[in-house]
Amino acid sequence: MFMPRLIVAATLATIAASQSGAALARCNAHSGPNTTALVELYTSEGCSSCPPADRQLTRLEPALESAAEFVPLSLHVGYWDYIGWKDAYAQEIFGERQSRLIRKNRLQTVYTPQFFVGGSALKSWPGGLRDEVRRVNAEPAGATIQVQARQIVTGTLTVSAEATTSVNAAPALLYLALTESGLVSRVTRGENSGVTLAHDHVVRAWIGPIRLTDGIARIQREILLPADWNRGQLDLVAFVEDDRSGRIVQALRARHCSAS
Repeated sequence: MFMPRLIVAATLATIAASQSGAALARCNAHSGPNTTALVELYTSEGCSSCPPADRQLTRLEPALESAAEFVPLSLHVGYWDYIGWKDAYAQEIFGERQSRLIRKNRLQTVYTPQFFVGGSALKSWPGGLRDEVRRVNAEPAGATIQVQARQIVTGTLTVSAEATTSVNAAPALLYLALTESGLVSRVTRGENSGVTLAHDHVVRAWIGPIRLTDGIARIQREILLPADWNRGQLDLVAFVEDDRSGRIVQALRARHCSAS
């Protein structure tokens, strides 16, 4: 049951089209009464200290008890590309988001690897990462989110998301992301030259921020799904952020929404 008044509706229409004629597939996800921890890792294939953090993000789920709730995002930044290796997964908007979180946390330095949990910078990991996820999980949620996705035979993934928050909540922003796991890169230049890197939860598509105006916001988008993306490894993520503090008041992940 959604709380009244502040409703966000979003549709990502036409995540279209590779060669396969996929069967009808559906997925649904609803957030719970407590806060799911959004875990953001800012990383780069051009950074020699990043692979251990990438592995930590992959191993976080098995390291946590089954009751823990978190949503992982691996956001590749491009500001190390000048060293000699261009990170194919990097997007400029991810560096911009990291800088925004740095400002919200009143920090001075942007670096990789860097973890944020629930919008707050993490000082130590891996132990601190597990502890922070548990701490966030103990907080009541500041928003409720529901996402639905439906794939039809043409290869289109239609996704709907709704989020609600209380009447007196601070200004909020909605974000949506599509992530892919099971990625492998053979790096031939830069600090990781000669190393084969494995990546999970890599953000491939990013929608937002969607600002809530007068208690309601709606958006429709179309995203082309390249043929080399593995549909069976794609997850849909939605989260709501307090625009003033940067705190993530709720997050949600729907797994394998576009599996054939």
